[in-house]
Amino acid sequence: MANTGEVDKLALEKQVCFALAVANRSVLGIYRPLLEPLGLTHPQYLVMLALWEAEPRSVKEIGAALQLDSATLSPLLKRLQAIGYVTRGRDPGDERSTVVGLTDAGRGLREQALAIPDAVVSRLGVGYPMLERLHAVLTEVNAAATSAGRSV
Repeated sequence: MANTGEVDKLALEKQVCFALAVANRSVLGIYRPLLEPLGLTHPQYLVMLALWEAEPRSVKEIGAALQLDSATLSPLLKRLQAIGYVTRGRDPGDERSTVVGLTDAGRGLREQALAIPDAVVSRLGVGYPMLERLHAVLTEVNAAATSAGRSV
């Protein structure tokens, strides 16, 4: 392409989707070895974070918190139950709803997980202020993308 002074809107390095995909792979690659000793994948870790914030929670509440549908969330919960970190049962107030709670092992895992955020920051080599700004921007982008998806 001849250099006309115009920005190539299709240049790979200019694509937000490319930057997000690479950042996603890179950051998850940092989490992987930190989560392995806990026996967790990154999606399972996110479920545990939601439950450490508040439990018991319905599957619907966890799905809303993580922005995951039931078909994606259900296998994660089954695996977490199989490894002994969560319990699942029917909500006595609504038999159609499944409630998820932590086992003692799942609650105890939180203590080990407390080291993960600092380890991630250390391995990334950036400070919390930059990550907080990034989080704010990504939250805004996610909200805009969600809103745009509804208007299509």
